[in-house]
Amino acid sequence: MNLNSPALLEDNLIWQAKTAGKKVIFYGDETWVRLFPKHFMEYDGTLSFVSDYTEADNNVTRHLDSTLKRDDWDILILHYLGLDHIGHISGPHSSLIQPKLLEMDDILKKIHGLLISKEAEGSLPYLLVLCADHGMSETGSHGGSSEPEIKTPLVLISPAFKRKVGMEYPDEVEQVDLTPTLALSLGLPISQNSVGRVIQSVFDETSLRDQLRFLHLNGHQLNCLLKDSIPDYMREAGFEQYRVAEKAHGSWMKRYLEGNTSEVLTNMGKKLLKQYLEALSAMSSALSKELGKYDVYSMIAGMVFVFQLLLVLLLAMPEALSSSASVDLPVISALLSLPFYLLCLLLASVHVLVCTSTESSCFFCSLSWGLVFAAITFSSAMSCLLLSMMARRIPLGPKLYGKSPLKSSSSEWSLSELDALLLVGTAGHTLSLASSSFIEEEHQTWYFLLNTLCIVVFQDVCCKYFREKSGPGGEEEHILPYKDFHKEDMYFKEKTNPGDQEEHVPPYKDYHKEEIYSEKWLALATPPFVLLCCRLLRYLNQTGVQWAHLPDLGHWLNSSEHKVVLSLLSAFSLVLIYFLIQRRCSLVSKFALALGLLGVYSYRAAVGNVLFPWQHSGRTMSKGTVEARFVYVFVLGILFTGTKDLLRSQIIAPDAKLKNRGLWEIYSGLVLLISLLFRAHNLPVLCCCLLIQTLMAQFIWRKLHYDAAQTTIMHFWFGQAFFYFQGNSNNISTVDISVWFVGLDNFVEAPAIFLTAVSTYAGPLLWACHLVCYLSSERNRSPVAVGHGCYCLAVLRSVPAAAYIVLVTVLRYHLFIWSVFSPKLLYEAMHLLLTAAVCLIFNTVEQSHTTAAS
Repeated sequence: MNLNSPALLEDNLIWQAKTAGKKVIFYGDETWVRLFPKHFMEYDGTLSFVSDYTEADNNVTRHLDSTLKRDDWDILILHYLGLDHIGHISGPHSSLIQPKLLEMDDILKKIHGLLISKEAEGSLPYLLVLCADHGMSETGSHGGSSEPEIKTPLVLISPAFKRKVGMEYPDEVEQVDLTPTLALSLGLPISQNSVGRVIQSVFDETSLRDQLRFLHLNGHQLNCLLKDSIPDYMREAGFEQYRVAEKAHGSWMKRYLEGNTSEVLTNMGKKLLKQYLEALSAMSSALSKELGKYDVYSMIAGMVFVFQLLLVLLLAMPEALSSSASVDLPVISALLSLPFYLLCLLLASVHVLVCTSTESSCFFCSLSWGLVFAAITFSSAMSCLLLSMMARRIPLGPKLYGKSPLKSSSSEWSLSELDALLLVGTAGHTLSLASSSFIEEEHQTWYFLLNTLCIVVFQDVCCKYFREKSGPGGEEEHILPYKDFHKEDMYFKEKTNPGDQEEHVPPYKDYHKEEIYSEKWLALATPPFVLLCCRLLRYLNQTGVQWAHLPDLGHWLNSSEHKVVLSLLSAFSLVLIYFLIQRRCSLVSKFALALGLLGVYSYRAAVGNVLFPWQHSGRTMSKGTVEARFVYVFVLGILFTGTKDLLRSQIIAPDAKLKNRGLWEIYSGLVLLISLLFRAHNLPVLCCCLLIQTLMAQFIWRKLHYDAAQTTIMHFWFGQAFFYFQGNSNNISTVDISVWFVGLDNFVEAPAIFLTAVSTYAGPLLWACHLVCYLSSERNRSPVAVGHGCYCLAVLRSVPAAAYIVLVTVLRYHLFIWSVFSPKLLYEAMHLLLTAAVCLIFNTVEQSHTTAAS
């Protein structure tokens, strides 16, 4: 929320300090200047990026000596960013962490020493506060709920404290407690919307009367906020506790002012102190829960719209996957039916009733009546459309023309073991989303399904090559793929030409026997090899919540002492990536791809992740801007070449070969971009992804003649698994924001969002694009194969998204559950949009090509 943030208009501590006449100086991140314009007497805001961990800190430090010697300020705020940026770049185990911590120690020592020297001159006691806005996960990110991310130190140093309190075993306080504590320490009013409670240990050495006064001020502020925020505030336990404590406080003050100094009064004061603390704790907790306000009516309305579309998609599936690929939607009859108008009246009445009776603000109620009418009309039309489609699916009489209306005219459905696994696995995953534990550890579900899929595919391969017998004597006969039949036909044609000598043309089966046997063993080896790759990739990045803190292979590779190993692994991965994707590219694209991958390694060497043989590990690192832009040039060149070939195949003359080459070149450009955005230790993930795609396409999907629906669901499963192999999770803290600045000198919002989305969803995106390219290249498939695959993929992406909307709606009151689900819902929505975009673009291309060919 800090990106391009406007001025903070809500009551806050900085505004209170300025209103009270305090002179505030700030040095650090420019975000503060945008949040608090005209609040600082003096400031120097630095526009800092994740790639910078020295310049911004040095800019803060250079002001220290002169500012600390001056007496014309009351509050000095210093925001150091280097440690946070190092975490984002290379994680908490980076070799850069220790020098930066020592640098911060020296700066703190300098500040403390100058403050002590000023105190000796008779000035008022100073207060030095050392704190952090967040911690750091094992991957260097933050925003999650793990202990290293949410537990940070808070140290208050002042000569007003006569002793160290709990330094060995410090108390745990909430971050929001800092606001009332600083406000009362500086003699400022507590911010109106603050939900924190005062940190009692800070005021332990003040008199009992002052302590009670501070707690009363904090309680009064929370009590007023409670009245404004919660309609039934009188039922809150904290409200009643505060009333009792406030009344007792009045009695205590009366006795105190009368000069009563007995031990009874002291004990009464201590008991009153405890009552105040309990009341503050209860009110703060109630207000924190109230912060999560949910617009239930709008959420339910959106849920209904999504489910109506999903049901239409599911009911249209049989027709969409038929050979004609045409869907008949009875829209006109639905709009002209009586139920449509009755539903419009009913929904409009419900809308008026809800909007006039609700006490809180509602987004749907705030819309104009034109938009509301359009939404009501849409929902009513979809409901009538669903009723019409379901009526056509229900058999109302005996079989017509000897056939069941529920079965296709071409063939009857039969489920194999693979079909059963794909259906049960996909449905089971959707059902597992009802548990927060399964969402936190969703990667385990996909790893299990992927391993099971490999076993079932291995069984299919064994059945094909070892159990299929035909002909006299039970001689084994291999089912040849389409291209092999084509070769055999050519052999017979050549043999029947006049003048050919039969003895010079070897028999086809003898000629290809060795090739068939090699293909058989490669097909048998593919599922175990995929299993092995998946097992190794699981060790590369720990993800999820429960085991994310455990060390993994990625941490080992990123340590400074293993940089040579990481360099060799990265170089090998890039070379293998080149050989895996260059086969279907033109000569120009091959050359651009080779230079681009060399630029990827140069970029990683420039930022200090890997080494060239002639480099040493202690050299100065750079941002790698030039190297990254060098790669971007070749990415754009390859994408341009692929788009040009694609357009030529559609506009000038229908050419299937040129169209396939264009699609694969666009895919190659995407691979080059992802290899640039991936961290060095994640390049083996990309390499394994391409290798598995190549082997599965060559020896499994093509040889076993899997249809478009089966191939689509397999791609979907692999894409989901590779999302987690990258080290991602359903926690927002695992998003790698260091890609914002790959090749950029300044923060630019649109490229940063695009690069982050591509990097985060690289696995699902690569598998979705490969699905379209693979189905388009299969000449022996029907022209609507790509449409079938995209349709299945859209359904697969819609079901989990719809399930999450229901789940978040049901569990809307649980803030912790919402913190788990909201990133996952964002992921589902983003993934659905990306999938829909890819399918829409390539499906349009496929349909255009089919029309031109006809």
